Amino acid sequence: MCNFHIWCFEVMYVVMSWIWTLILAISLVCAGVLDRGSALAGAVVQGAQAGISLAFSIAGSICLWTGVGKLMERVGLTRGLSKLLSPVLRRIFPSTQTDETVRHYLSANICANILGLGNAATPMGIQAAKRLKDPKRPGIATDELCRLIVLNTASIQLIPANVAAVRAGLGAAAPFDILPAVWVTSLCSAVLGLTAAWIMGVVKRHD
Repeated sequence: MCNFHIWCFEVMYVVMSWIWTLILAISLVCAGVLDRGSALAGAVVQGAQAGISLAFSIAGSICLWTGVGKLMERVGLTRGLSKLLSPVLRRIFPSTQTDETVRHYLSANICANILGLGNAATPMGIQAAKRLKDPKRPGIATDELCRLIVLNTASIQLIPANVAAVRAGLGAAAPFDILPAVWVTSLCSAVLGLTAAWIMGVVKRHD
């Protein structure tokens, strides 16, 4: 079913690669035409230094919230959330009705995304993706796997911890004042993404 989806992802990757290459090429040409090569070189060095400084500044926040996620798992909150989310997960991922392990991984992945911990959500998402694959069709993503990718890309967030840490590192006075916008945009993107994935699946099955 998902050869089309894989093709879309490959096209998006190629397009984004060309966009970034074009931006760099335009910068180099403009710097050469305007005789601003030294300014461009200085900006490159400053940007690299700023990137390293920012990475160190948000490392503490990422460690904190990743630890919170581990603590939730140790005390059983993740298992409780798994039961709480099971009615929704059964509709989006029917295989969770018979596979408790994949339900656990999916719940942990969704909870980590809700806390804004994209890095912490990735390992659980990978484990869930492995169990959602169809062993009879290697190399071809199932409908459920495509929905998982869409849901992780949309990433519904109640507490955008990583983004807030980046804003704090850049000097924002109120790093969490983006909450309403984050809630609205992440919910809309998740709903629209899942709807699009479902429509594509229906259309492909009727081809």
